Amino acid sequence: MIKELRPVLVILLVLTALTGLAYPFAVTGAAQALFPRQAAGSLIEKNGRVIGSELLGQSFAQPGYFWGRPSATAEAPYNASASGGSNLAPSAKSLADSVAERVMAFRKANPGETGPVPADLVTASASGLDPHISPAAAEAQVKRVAASRRVALLELHNLVGAMTEGRVFGLLGEPVVNVLKLNLALDEKWPIKK
Repeated sequence: MIKELRPVLVILLVLTALTGLAYPFAVTGAAQALFPRQAAGSLIEKNGRVIGSELLGQSFAQPGYFWGRPSATAEAPYNASASGGSNLAPSAKSLADSVAERVMAFRKANPGETGPVPADLVTASASGLDPHISPAAAEAQVKRVAASRRVALLELHNLVGAMTEGRVFGLLGEPVVNVLKLNLALDEKWPIKK
């Protein structure tokens, strides 16, 4: 019996060493050598302090900022250690109720917007951490942000256009706006006076 178990155990140990140790270390090392910023989490620093990541959404609730997608993470919004969607079916009443609440909250905060509310402002992403919104979602918030910061609408429309990231390789995905980067650009150009 030991004779039959020996090759199985050797294969188990070799594959564990290869796939559990060697491969992850090699991929991590290559990523850190070739893409050090991305491998470190695409962190964004301001005044020498990390304030977020390009890859993770954050909560912005003040009227002078663009708001991102709602978060569906457990315990607290935008909790990176609890990434995951709500797992509610499109027919779930609780999902419909939460979307209806978000639509009402959007309408209350943006009374000048009478068109359809962009879906990405009232529905969470699959991870619950999406840092991007569509250009339409950003444009739907321009009036509120402009009024709060006392900035001309045209200037904010231009900023949203400048911050819009195109399709990957010009083909894949849809154009998006990174909310954290957009809000940082806002603070840089038109800081909120306290």
